[in-house]
Amino acid sequence: MARPGTVPLLRQQTGYQAKIFFRTPIAAFFTLIFPLMLLFLFGALFGTGEIPELGITFVQFFTPALAVFSAANATFSNIGVGTAYQRDEGILKRVRGTPLPAWIFMGGKIVASTLIAAMSVVLMMGVGVLVYGIEVYPRTLPAATVTFLVGTACFASLGLLVAAVSPTGNAATAITNATLLPLAFLSGLFIPITDSSPAWLTTVADIFPLSYFHEAFAAAFLPGTTGTQFDWGSLGYMALWGVVALLLGIRWFKWEKPVSSGRRAKVKTQS
Repeated sequence: MARPGTVPLLRQQTGYQAKIFFRTPIAAFFTLIFPLMLLFLFGALFGTGEIPELGITFVQFFTPALAVFSAANATFSNIGVGTAYQRDEGILKRVRGTPLPAWIFMGGKIVASTLIAAMSVVLMMGVGVLVYGIEVYPRTLPAATVTFLVGTACFASLGLLVAAVSPTGNAATAITNATLLPLAFLSGLFIPITDSSPAWLTTVADIFPLSYFHEAFAAAFLPGTTGTQFDWGSLGYMALWGVVALLLGIRWFKWEKPVSSGRRAKVKTQS
């Protein structure tokens, strides 16, 4: 019997990983529904009021910002936490012992997470357009698409790095929760960063790739802009983060659970 080709194998693994995601209600809720709830909450609190320092409405600001948060969460958290738990359960070890190439297995996880991220972004921007009147400009859609692909690739690599350095799934959960949400605040996704913001806030935000993802993606939807809105500097910075994270993740990745995180052997005592 002939072995399936690379594309069918990758497509099969992508479908398998997508099914795992949608069969985990908590992951689906926090990736797809929770950001929408935040958008409706912010819309109810601030309405169509304008941010004077930025010259745009609150909903114009929050819609692409929460779309970026959804995309980062779909790749960074799902790959980091999901892979670590699969290692805990021995799934990675069993996969390693099959004829399936390791890169096909991991590639399926990354492609599935990217598709889920795309779904969350389309859902968020669709609600922004239909409910809040956010405008989409055809001339800037290529820039938004490229920014999305580079940003999700960057955070997928960071998710792989989290899985590589986390001894257990619980540790991966703690790392992702302790990094992504605070970083979203520091990067101005939940609170607009203006000239009156503390200088240290922008300094810290400029170190990490999330603020660059946000700025480059949001620029494609700003009213009154001209040109294609490609932010090559932000794209290059995210790509650099992604390459470094990918190399470190591959270097430190383990397919088996560390011995120290396993169950301790039971010692029989004589009565």
